[in-house]
Amino acid sequence: MKNMKIGIVCYPTFGGSGVLATELGIALSDKGYEVHFITYEQPVRLNQAFHPNIYFHEVKVPTYPLFDFPPYETALASAMVNVIVNQELDILHLHYAIPHASAAYFARQILRKSGRDIPFITTLHGTDITLVGKDPTYEPVVTFSINESDAITAVSDNLREETLRSFKIEKEIHVIPNFVDIKRFHQTDKDHFKQMLAPDGERILVHVSNFRAVKRVKDVIRIFEKIHKEIPSKLLMIGDGPDRQSAEDLARALGIYADIRFLGKQEQISEILSISDLFILPSETESFGLSALEAMACSVPLISSNAGGLPEINIEGKTGFMGNVGDIDVMAEKAIYILGDDARLKEFKKAAIAQARHFEKQHIIPMYEKLYCKVIAAYKKGTCAFTEQ
Repeated sequence: MKNMKIGIVCYPTFGGSGVLATELGIALSDKGYEVHFITYEQPVRLNQAFHPNIYFHEVKVPTYPLFDFPPYETALASAMVNVIVNQELDILHLHYAIPHASAAYFARQILRKSGRDIPFITTLHGTDITLVGKDPTYEPVVTFSINESDAITAVSDNLREETLRSFKIEKEIHVIPNFVDIKRFHQTDKDHFKQMLAPDGERILVHVSNFRAVKRVKDVIRIFEKIHKEIPSKLLMIGDGPDRQSAEDLARALGIYADIRFLGKQEQISEILSISDLFILPSETESFGLSALEAMACSVPLISSNAGGLPEINIEGKTGFMGNVGDIDVMAEKAIYILGDDARLKEFKKAAIAQARHFEKQHIIPMYEKLYCKVIAAYKKGTCAFTEQ
């Protein structure tokens, strides 16, 4: 369907679900599809370039003294209805179950009253299932709205199995992994930048996250302390969130703050990854690890926990190593092993980029296109005319 009009609903933040949704929209627009983002502010990665086939529709949430918490879900459903009707969308793609899937169901009921209809797909990203969705406050609505979706996707096999264990899902869950744009995420010559940060040739380690408890950022600091004792090194902490201050406090207490840069939120991640030697991701849970994949695309090996979907991208002993959640000793020991020999580090870097190429966007985007076409065809009781471009 060459002229497909796709609505994408996501969180517009630096988190993995918002990043994946935005990158998907950009990739689809590059292939000629018309893409409409519906969310409360422009997604972060849309700020980096103009895309003529992409439209942004801001969800306005009025504030009234009556409401302690403005009803975003209601405003979102209304925005969906308006965009679907006025832009004549063919399909909605919802990223993160809460509250997007339930809002889409609400919008569908409104549309049906006027004789219109539209299918929607829900993509599960991780904490919407493994953390928030399991809360008894949300579970019945999450289960219902996921089952009302015309198709369900998950970003890893692990997340698919976790969803099936935790919820009474009545439909097939398609696994479509996260992807990376190798043209954007690749190692570039930034030696001048590296010289500024590591003037004496120190190894550069990096962590990227939203600094929430699930990311275990204090473990990153403790792992770095152990590495720092053995190997001259610097640590770049990219992102922001609730645990940033406690991580900074810990770094000061351990006496290593001078060799750590807390850079906050950054849009040009690839430039920072290009000068990095090792990525550290000791998360409590990680449905896939998109930030790790982007690092690997820039030839950065990975030290991670073995949680969630990380074993699906981090090949033990080849692209990096894994440890049990909280086992900072093992993670530090393996990091020192990788960083302690130039030839060994070079081999891990080569393996990292080779693994990342399995997740290049040209391999993954057609999986979404085929699913869109199949869902629309079933909804209209027609045939799917999709052919790979």
